[in-house]
Amino acid sequence: MKPSLRALLVGYGFAGGWIHDPLIRATPGIDVGGVVTTDPSRRSLAQQRHGEIACFDDLDSALASEFDVVVLAVPNDLHLEFASRALQRSRLVVVDKPVAPDADAARRLAAAAHGSEAEIAVFHNRRWDGDFLTVVDLVRRGELGAIHRFESRFDRWTPASPRNWRDGPAAAGGGVMLDLGSHLVDQAIVLLGPVGSVYAELGRSDAHRESDDRFFISLEHANGTVSHLFGDAQEGSPALRFHVSGSRGAYVKHGKDIQEERLRAGEVPVPGRSGVEPPDRWGEVRRGDAAQPVTTRPGDWTQFYAGLVAHMHGEARLPVTVDEAIAVADVLDAARHSASERMSIPITEAVTGAAR
Repeated sequence: MKPSLRALLVGYGFAGGWIHDPLIRATPGIDVGGVVTTDPSRRSLAQQRHGEIACFDDLDSALASEFDVVVLAVPNDLHLEFASRALQRSRLVVVDKPVAPDADAARRLAAAAHGSEAEIAVFHNRRWDGDFLTVVDLVRRGELGAIHRFESRFDRWTPASPRNWRDGPAAAGGGVMLDLGSHLVDQAIVLLGPVGSVYAELGRSDAHRESDDRFFISLEHANGTVSHLFGDAQEGSPALRFHVSGSRGAYVKHGKDIQEERLRAGEVPVPGRSGVEPPDRWGEVRRGDAAQPVTTRPGDWTQFYAGLVAHMHGEARLPVTVDEAIAVADVLDAARHSASERMSIPITEAVTGAAR
C-alpha cells in the first residue's frame, strides 16, 4: 500500500476550512497533517476534525516540518510570496485561484517553481462542477451543433456580507472579477480553447468596496467562437447560469453547482454522490418551442485532489498546471486594460496593458 501524502493547510478560513479540508478528507491517499492559523476558533475546529493535529502560527514554522503538499488558502496578494517559500521545502504547492493578482506575478511564480524541484498546481475546482461537465459533454458529443455563443455567469446577492480582503483594491487581489471571473474564464478556455481578444466592462455598485463588484467579459476565441461571461455580487434576481447556443439547439441552466452549498453545510463530500443534483435543478436543451430536460452530470471537486495524488505517484498529469492558470491571468489582465480603455484588447497585449 502506498503511504498517504501529508498536506499542510495554510489558512483555515472559508477556503481552507470549508473547501480544501473536507475535499482532502474525502480523498484516499492524502490527509491533512497540519494547519497554519493564529485564530483560536479555527485551531479548535481543526482539532475537532483531526484530533491532535499540528497547528502553527506562521508558514516558516510549519515548513520546518515535513509535508508532501502545501495548500495555500490565503489572500491573493500573498500567493507569490508564500508559494515561493513553500516551493523550497515541499514537493508540491497548491495555490488557490486566481494563481496571482496579475499575469506578471503569475509568471514570477512559475519561474520560482522552475528554479526548484517542486511543482505548482492551481485549484480551479469548478472544472468539476456538474453543470459545466454537462456543457462539456453536450458540446463534445455535438448535441448542440456548431457553437455560436457561450454565456456563463455567477450572480450573488451579498449586499450585507462582511467586508474582507476580496473587497480591497484589484492590485492587492480584490474584486469580483478576480474572484469569480477566474472560474468563468478558465471554464471558457477549457471548453472553447485559447482566447484571441478580450472586451470587458467593470462596475462598482457598493461604495464600501474598493474594487469591482460586477463585470462583463466578452472573449473571442482563436477558433472564432464567442464567450460572454458575467458576474455580479449585488444581483437580487440571479439569471441563467449557462446559455450555450449552437446550430442544433441551446442548453440553458439555472442555479449554481450544488457542491459549495453542501460544503457550507458542513458535509464531507462522497465522490459520485455529493455532486448529484435533484431533477428540479436540471437544465434543458431547447429547440424552438421544444424543450428536453438534461440530467446534470454529478459534480466532483474531489477529482482535483484525486488527480493530485495520482500525479504524485507518477500516474497522471497535474490536474491544473500553472501555465493553464497563467492563460487565465492573461485574459483577466486584458479585461482590466479593456475596461480602462473602453476597447477590445488582443490577448498578446495583455501583459503590456493596464496590469503594469
